[in-house]
Amino acid sequence: MPTLLKPSEIVRRLSEHVIGQEDAKKTLAVAIYAHFRRMGNIAEDSVELTKSNILLIGPTGTGKTLLCETLARILDVPFVTADATSLAQTQFVGDEIEAILHRLLDRANDDLALAQRGIVFVDEVDKLKAVGGEARATSGESVQHALLKIMEGAPVRLKDGRHIDTTNILFICGGAFVGLDHILTRTHTFGFISTAEGDDQKILERLNARVKPTDLLEFGLIPEFAGRLPIVTRLHELSQDMLIRILTEPKNAIYKQFQAMLAADGVDLQVEPNVFRQMAELAIEYKAGARSLRGIFEEMMVDVMYAVPDTPAIGRVTISSLFERPKLAAAEAKTT
Repeated sequence: MPTLLKPSEIVRRLSEHVIGQEDAKKTLAVAIYAHFRRMGNIAEDSVELTKSNILLIGPTGTGKTLLCETLARILDVPFVTADATSLAQTQFVGDEIEAILHRLLDRANDDLALAQRGIVFVDEVDKLKAVGGEARATSGESVQHALLKIMEGAPVRLKDGRHIDTTNILFICGGAFVGLDHILTRTHTFGFISTAEGDDQKILERLNARVKPTDLLEFGLIPEFAGRLPIVTRLHELSQDMLIRILTEPKNAIYKQFQAMLAADGVDLQVEPNVFRQMAELAIEYKAGARSLRGIFEEMMVDVMYAVPDTPAIGRVTISSLFERPKLAAAEAKTT
């Protein structure tokens, strides 16, 4: 059992790698804290604590997968991702789900006890819904039913004869849920919690904006599946300022990665602030969020990475604009 971290500590460590999405970080941190509290309580003769799986709702490139990956590293537990769309396209859903658990066991270096405390992230669960108001797609609904069993906790027999118990495996589902806002706009125009003098307005706003199980049912999730995801949090579109910070601030920011790579060849890389702004503008134009930043940065660095190994005299690289050639120069104090 990993050391139980306080929610505030989990948020602090998530923030070292993930920019923004403070509400989602806080919700995840509290859910993880409660989850491990529950596991520590199982052996005791006390009130039974039920598992609360999590649903992350947000556009592509807002950090859903990164949050889950980082969380698994912080907790030092095995982590795997699965794509709900791929599950819906196969005729053998049970085999695919078993394969997910096999991968979790592989990530745990075949340690069954460790695998049974891991995290599974199932992305694009919103694709398991009906399209255009028609009856729910049989394949999507069948995947939801297949996921139910392992999400609520059950021993699953693997092909090698072993059983993996999913009772303490935390399932985090994610998706963009395009169109959910229209449902929320309609359903939240009535039934608002009224305010009274002395009420905390922020708490009331949060309660009124909450995604309800009925909203998920109208979107296309079956009641049983939505019921296994009691914790719902939303991730928001990244602003230009946040995209700029993503390029430079996290511990493993792509700018820091390239600086480290070039430093190994004795080269100092300096990218001027204007360049990060240009990258952020392009990422917003591509509508892919932070996901497109690495590709933009990699493309900018192609000529530099090609030239440096062949030219030992280069000691400094300065990039002033995304649309101008990098300036290659000898370092001022470089000795031969």
